[in-house]
Amino acid sequence: MGSIAESYANLSASLVTIWGFCEMNGTPSAGAISALPKIVNVTVTDDTLSADLEDGRSISVPIGWYPRLAYATPAERASFEISGAGHGIHWLDLDEVLGVEGLLLGKRSNESAASFKQWLDRRQTPPGA
Repeated sequence: MGSIAESYANLSASLVTIWGFCEMNGTPSAGAISALPKIVNVTVTDDTLSADLEDGRSISVPIGWYPRLAYATPAERASFEISGAGHGIHWLDLDEVLGVEGLLLGKRSNESAASFKQWLDRRQTPPGA
């Protein structure tokens, strides 16, 4: 878990350049975004995760893209912090971190089925059992 949090902290400390190529009037051109926008607000419902960005955009994705959030209680989903200087969302109790870059790119969870099953099994085992 520490390496994921450190990764988002490092991301916020450096500039990320995303190059997009397009044609305008038959001439190839490139545009660069010098830094990822920061998350300023997050709303989580039973169906949707929405993040408002500092540049005015809002990103909404299905909660089902992230199995740990889908299986969490409403109280667990609501217990998050905006982390990584605004570039991530962290659910400490769920051991889940999502980044603004992944949300912008439409990336779903890439957790393996085996890892998710282990997480579910730990949740269903009472403490001290």
